[in-house]
Amino acid sequence: MSEKPGNQTPNTPGVSETELREMKVDELRQEAREENISGVSNMRKEELVREVAEARSSGGQQSEGGATSEPDPVGAGPDGGKIRTGEASSSSLKYSQEVTSPEDEPEREGRSLVTTHHEVIKQWAEERGGVPATVEGTEHGDHLGVLRIDFQDKDSNLRRVSWEEWFNTFDARRLNFIYQEQRSDGNQSNFFRLENPDREDA
Repeated sequence: MSEKPGNQTPNTPGVSETELREMKVDELRQEAREENISGVSNMRKEELVREVAEARSSGGQQSEGGATSEPDPVGAGPDGGKIRTGEASSSSLKYSQEVTSPEDEPEREGRSLVTTHHEVIKQWAEERGGVPATVEGTEHGDHLGVLRIDFQDKDSNLRRVSWEEWFNTFDARRLNFIYQEQRSDGNQSNFFRLENPDREDA
């Protein structure tokens, strides 16, 4: 009996929960989001394992309520640009204007903005000559360490990475991108910071 060619997407109940339990919680959350499972950020590992196993065995075609889910808008990321909240959400998140599309404009100059929208972040960085990077020496095995945008300053401890790697890590860590378009004097601002709403250190 020959093996079936191509990608064997599990669409049968034969899913290994043991294999899922060996995954990190962040990885399980990421897969759960990709399967359009809601309420992922509040789930414990065992719940995540159960939900992901169920989604894998059913082919992941349905979201909560049994409705077929629509794919994310291009470049929006798994949360559609919406902010991620958690116990360690900062007050600056509360006072920032949420941006969920490249068409959104700041309400005023100097306004603090927040997004998880991949295309918004990428455009913002590239308009300022910024490229995705990580801080050398902060890697965890083959996972990226501290994320940064390299504006080609004198900071030599940054290593450039691809946008794909950067966003994979950004989403797996459930980060928010807090930033400014202009300073209050109207000049372009390079200010940004990354916040993890689940813990203090991003």
